[in-house]
Amino acid sequence: MTDSQTRNIALLIDADNTTPQGIDPVLTVMAEVGQVNIRRAYGNFAKDNLARWDKITNKYGIRPHQQFDVSKGKNATDMAMTIDAIDLLYQGKVDGFGLMTSDSDFTPLVTRLRQDGLLVYGFGEAKTPQAFKSACTRFLEIGKLIATNAADDVPSGRRSNTEGGAIDDDLMELIGAAYKEAKRDEEGFAKLQQVGQIAGNRSSFDVRNYGYKSLSEMFRSLDNFKIERREGNQVFVKRLR
Repeated sequence: MTDSQTRNIALLIDADNTTPQGIDPVLTVMAEVGQVNIRRAYGNFAKDNLARWDKITNKYGIRPHQQFDVSKGKNATDMAMTIDAIDLLYQGKVDGFGLMTSDSDFTPLVTRLRQDGLLVYGFGEAKTPQAFKSACTRFLEIGKLIATNAADDVPSGRRSNTEGGAIDDDLMELIGAAYKEAKRDEEGFAKLQQVGQIAGNRSSFDVRNYGYKSLSEMFRSLDNFKIERREGNQVFVKRLR
């Protein structure tokens, strides 16, 4: 049994600040990390805008936590979700968390969880404040995950030939620095896995935010890098310029 199969993961959902459409792709991502045995959604489900969560919670085995608005401008949902996360932390039975929210108020919570060595994956909108994104072990844009899932459902003959997304200067700087820090052989090749780990340690970098399914797929799309697969199915990368 692998580490990802034995890790106990808790998925906590801020229903006020996310979409139920993202549940399926988020659970798919978290399955790579471990078994999502704890699934909870928090919000005032009496509100019309949260009515869609009714069928979703039953379909995916999510336990809804009803939080009525105590007073205008105060968010009881955030408090309840934070308290439960800390309770789970101190029970010592959880190895990682998935937090579905675009609310930067959860940044201190993420920082606290990671201080105890727990993995924390964040899932939110592109507009999510950078502070929350950077605090997470990984942050993934729910919109990109939904789009990728939709593309996978399209027959291969009908798909666009254009793959991947926009790679900005910040990303090029990040992967360039990660490549420089990685151990390279006499030909200048570094293990792709190590480059990815270094990039991930320096930020909440994840290739799925750029429309790619894997690190190797992203590097293959870059003209200034060369990919080479060697014995043992190990993948190496070399910067050309």
